[in-house]
Amino acid sequence: MILSFRKSASRECVETAVRRLAENGLNCQIVAGADNLVIVVTSPCEAMPGHFFSHLEGVEKVVKLTARSPLAAESGCSVVKIGSAGGGRIALGEGQEPVVIAGPCSVESREQIIATAGAVKTAGAQALRGGAFKPRTNPYDFQGLGLDGLKFMAEAGQASGMPVVSEVMDVRDIEAAEPYLDVFQVGARNMYNYDLLKELGRQTKPVLLKRGLSATIDELLQAAEYILVSGNLQVILCERGIRTYETRVRNTLDLSAVVILKSLTALPVLVDPSHATGKRAYVRALSRAAIACGADGLIVEAHLEPERSISDAAQAIDPATLKEIVEDAALLSDVLGKRDRQQSLPDLKMPVS
Repeated sequence: MILSFRKSASRECVETAVRRLAENGLNCQIVAGADNLVIVVTSPCEAMPGHFFSHLEGVEKVVKLTARSPLAAESGCSVVKIGSAGGGRIALGEGQEPVVIAGPCSVESREQIIATAGAVKTAGAQALRGGAFKPRTNPYDFQGLGLDGLKFMAEAGQASGMPVVSEVMDVRDIEAAEPYLDVFQVGARNMYNYDLLKELGRQTKPVLLKRGLSATIDELLQAAEYILVSGNLQVILCERGIRTYETRVRNTLDLSAVVILKSLTALPVLVDPSHATGKRAYVRALSRAAIACGADGLIVEAHLEPERSISDAAQAIDPATLKEIVEDAALLSDVLGKRDRQQSLPDLKMPVS
């Protein structure tokens, strides 16, 4: 059972509700987001009359748990607001214009990331991405600059006025990384790292959760649930392609997942066409497709000199292509939005006599 409280409900109301639940032998957990507060009742409560819950002071809505990921379905943030120490703020989710997050796979140097930030901002991207901690399949590949890379990212974000998104790979990295990031990213390889997910759930900044290499949609939602039930309702889901038998692309982009996720949850959904294909020639076309099928935005790998990128050079695009993708996303959103608004208008034609 989920008890959703009115925004005006006092802390005393919530504490009284917890005490009443405990008196009736029910275990529960408080989950407080930026804009809403819920109590998750984790004990079986079929024997309790429904009015017991709805009559608790401050309770606005009672939701019976039927799904495997109830918080993702009912209580997550439909709009995630991302703030930047540099002054840039963006809103991502239902009813918002599509957001494009762009930057290099890896932070290679201070000069590189600051120059790249300026270029992607000029191209129209709204947030900066870049890897400081890099999980690599080959242990001899470049693993990132670590904390120094995050410091360079933060400086680049401040200089460009853009929020910063970067991956953390381990619970031990979170505290050190937190001052330099606006969004914690969980990479595909870490979607099943439940200790990491739970600890990120205790943070106050949004979490961008990428789908695992071979994860089902339900497994992605259940991974999100670990973050949500730990207290952080600001979760952004990301479809980045899954591993199939196809060899022409790095992964197979599952755009049906975008449509399905949007039907199952209010959480914002991004698409990463770079990792999904592994080839820059396909990134623009699949970016269009992602926006057309309802994605709330894109996260794209962009580099000033893609061929010279230390990591994933084959999938990185240049700023000129990024500008085209940003323009495509805005145009598609505008056209589809106008069509939807026209379809929702009542028929005001006068009858012909």
